[in-house]
Amino acid sequence: MRRRQFIALLGGVAAAWPVAARAQQPAMPVIGFLDPTSSDSEADRLRAFRQGLKDSGSVEGENVTIEYRWAENQPDQLPALAADLVRRQVAVIATRSSGVFAAKAATSTIPIVFMLSEDPVRLGLVSSLARPGGNLTGVNFFSTELAAKRLELLRELVPAAARVAVLVNPANAMRAEATVKDVQAAAAAMGLQILVVRASTSSEINAAFAMFARDRPDALFVGTDPFFTSRRVQLILLTTRHALPTTYAGRQYPEVGGLMSYGSNIADAYRQIGIYTGRIRRGAKPGDLPVVQSSKFELVINAETARVLGLTVPPSLLAIADEVIE
Repeated sequence: MRRRQFIALLGGVAAAWPVAARAQQPAMPVIGFLDPTSSDSEADRLRAFRQGLKDSGSVEGENVTIEYRWAENQPDQLPALAADLVRRQVAVIATRSSGVFAAKAATSTIPIVFMLSEDPVRLGLVSSLARPGGNLTGVNFFSTELAAKRLELLRELVPAAARVAVLVNPANAMRAEATVKDVQAAAAAMGLQILVVRASTSSEINAAFAMFARDRPDALFVGTDPFFTSRRVQLILLTTRHALPTTYAGRQYPEVGGLMSYGSNIADAYRQIGIYTGRIRRGAKPGDLPVVQSSKFELVINAETARVLGLTVPPSLLAIADEVIE
């Protein structure tokens, strides 16, 4: 072979090397993210989830891809969305609330990292908190267990309250029943009367407040539920219109005008499921990762809303509040 032909051939082979190398590179692992709500309502929490992934060595777009599936507050869509992630053969599914049960029904092999307010052992999702076994683990961030404390704080802010309405979502029956049970027990100890109201649609929320206008409860306790979180602006507008002091489970409410919230630090819980998702992506077994029990709780009070409602926030609450929004 002539020297010039050999050089040309060698150059052609060298030029093809990067293409061949790229073709042989394995595709990035895919993480499935399944959520009952919508992306526009979870921006802050998604940032916390991605930070947890980063803390465990997984960066979206660099060494992992994330497939997002949003049910848009339509829980009946979750099974199909979970099945789609399974068909996509994702490496792990991160989910919460009712999404956990849809994911569990869709696969017994793909690891699932959950975030739940209910006890995952009682729900039959894991064998124990210390050693979950199977393909599920995650964060138990408490919420229904904090019902008594939330009611106590509401009573402290509204000491004249004698009758409290409790709003729950019947579409999330297990959580609704647990909330009602916990609030009723706490109310009995405090000498409060409870009025249980159920709503699972926007129109039913409006109907509930029309009833409040007639029955005039002294305060409102909104149960923990992704649907209520997605309708927080509607809820806050109605509570303001009806001058109804209200307590919520998460800071998303007082941040947009709600009176007060007490509950687990949800952003921290999202960061933790990001960490577990990243660890599993790198080879950890979900059955060997203990269920994390959230220990970060926060009280947030919107002082401006309190003034609009004619309430004076007592110094005892101001002293323990994690944030007072002016």
